Amino acid sequence: MIYYVEDDDSIRKLALYALHQQGIDAEGFSCDSEFKAAVARRVPDAVLLDIMLPDTDGLAILRRLRSNQETATVPIMMLTAKDAELDKVVALDDGADDYLTKPFSLMELTSRCRALLRRGGMNKKTPDSMKLAGIELSPSHRRATVDGKELKLTLREFDLLEYLMRKPGTVFSREALLRSVWGWDFDGGSRTVDVHVQTLRQKLGDHAHLIETVRGVGYRFAEVGE
Repeated sequence: MIYYVEDDDSIRKLALYALHQQGIDAEGFSCDSEFKAAVARRVPDAVLLDIMLPDTDGLAILRRLRSNQETATVPIMMLTAKDAELDKVVALDDGADDYLTKPFSLMELTSRCRALLRRGGMNKKTPDSMKLAGIELSPSHRRATVDGKELKLTLREFDLLEYLMRKPGTVFSREALLRSVWGWDFDGGSRTVDVHVQTLRQKLGDHAHLIETVRGVGYRFAEVGE
């Protein structure tokens, strides 16, 4: 989830529309008070932050986020009409990860947002191993076993299984799986996901039922205990 703090309604709505069209989950706020309340409810994966805001200076918000343990590592990109070199230097020195000057192209905005989200993913600590219903994965070693027997999975099969297992019970559309497992630049169709799910189920054998098909939507890993 990306939070975008921008007091100009037209710019904010247009940017959010562009992000949503690219499958990026984003929410907009017109002022710091709205943004602060949202962060208290849920810490975002990345933040787009305008410098000139009606109630609080964007740089002050940036410093506040960096001083808070929960938001200290959240990737932040500053968006502003200011193009002075000093503003850019100050923002970066205060902890901003990126800086984009208005007017900006929506294509560049979405591209930089994807980079922010990737950076945020690298900052998050993920477990070295996970085990559900007899299936055990070790992402760092790229190793998978079922009831102690090693599985020979392709790169995509492993990534797909790992992605589903990280959120058991959560339904993912084929499009969402393509973006998250294959990447934004992959130009194949959703049939690719179906094929990989089929081969993955074959390799899982008696555990194939754990990858459930949700008709008309996509797939999920069954919500079961060990």
